[in-house]
Amino acid sequence: MAIKSVNPYTLETLKTFDEITDSQLEKAIDTAHDAYLDWKKTSYEDRAALLNKIAATFRSKKKELSEMITTEMGKLIGQSEYEIEYCANIFEYYAKNGAEFLADQKITTAVGEAVLTKAPIGVILAVEPWNFPFYQVARVVAPNLMIGNTIVLKHSSNVPQCAQAFEDIFTEIQAPKGLYTNLFLSSKKIEKLIENPKIQGACLTGSEKAGASLAQFAGKNIKKSVLELGGNDPFIVLEDADIDRATDLAIKGRMINNGQSCVASKRFIVLEQVADAFLEKFTKKMEALKLGDPMDKETQLGPLSSQDALDTLLEQVNTTIKQGATVVTGGKQANLKGAFMQPTILTDLKPDMLAYQEELFGPVASFYRVKNDEEAIELANATRFGLGSSIFSKDMERAKNMAKQIDSGMVFINQPTKSNESLPFGGTKRSGYGRELSALGMDEFVNKKLIHAVSETDIL
Repeated sequence: MAIKSVNPYTLETLKTFDEITDSQLEKAIDTAHDAYLDWKKTSYEDRAALLNKIAATFRSKKKELSEMITTEMGKLIGQSEYEIEYCANIFEYYAKNGAEFLADQKITTAVGEAVLTKAPIGVILAVEPWNFPFYQVARVVAPNLMIGNTIVLKHSSNVPQCAQAFEDIFTEIQAPKGLYTNLFLSSKKIEKLIENPKIQGACLTGSEKAGASLAQFAGKNIKKSVLELGGNDPFIVLEDADIDRATDLAIKGRMINNGQSCVASKRFIVLEQVADAFLEKFTKKMEALKLGDPMDKETQLGPLSSQDALDTLLEQVNTTIKQGATVVTGGKQANLKGAFMQPTILTDLKPDMLAYQEELFGPVASFYRVKNDEEAIELANATRFGLGSSIFSKDMERAKNMAKQIDSGMVFINQPTKSNESLPFGGTKRSGYGRELSALGMDEFVNKKLIHAVSETDIL
């Protein structure tokens, strides 16, 4: 089966790739395992040197790689450039801090000496999505290479050029063969891949359904898994917030990556004292967004990643409208060639409506009015997801107190949800489990080995 790269702005097929054969797949896993047996013996200094080479290569190829992202999945070119820079930052972060994060930890014990040491475990399978085609790979690859693991990656089928380009970087810097391997294969082969005894762990960023499937396969084979799944992140605005600033950041939080981000702000929960003012300004700013060519620096909203993605979003919106929701603005496909959705705001949403329950992956915002902090928290938690959330207020103590009551993996005060290499990233409930980035990103696929030593004269 051919894997196609299609430009969502022009709908042109850019390139096709052949799926890997079963024999090629088996050989790739063997090579990754052999590479692990050597790589786990290398020093932290050698591993850090490789990570720094990767970072430098990302920066030297920034124009080429950012344009590849934009033409293959529609991200605004400025955001694509940032993504490549961010990848370099991640590799440099783990090169700089990895040895410290992996250092032995002494344990106080009644007799003898005890230490917790962190050791690599082997080949890690990563299944990654299209919406951040380099960043979401980098945040798995960088810490695991520093640990001493090797990685095989099944990328989303609509970003095959980005998938190949990541592996090409390893070839360009003459990294040991098998440290990182791109696999062009169908998701139907994931179960067989996880069954391979040389695969020791698996992680996935993607849909709730895909995550449940991978977790099932990993659990059946008694292998560690890490999942970062969907989100329906609340964006809470209290009555003392700066409404101009809050609406500016609401646009930024909702429209990042053309609205296609798991941690994008999706549910806008505003106290009734300022709800009308917020909605009026938010609507005007949404309607003022310039749609167009994502390669044009003046464009503010590009296409969705594919025609299928647009069709799915339109179906979700139309279903919600039929269920009784009110369209404040937008609600339809934009009158442009390509997979464009109008910037959309829905309100009057009830628990039995689709948009109340489901994640909408695109430039569609859900707006809610609440009477007080307690109602805001209750509504924020009224979802099966628990990835990120935001609270806007001048009263920091009040906001921090609310943050502790929200069921999510991350809470950001006076800023939209986001990621940074030094901050742990991950969720709870149906948004998954485990953490990536920061020091916690190095704790998932390691053997936390206890070494307890006593002398022959110690009394046990």
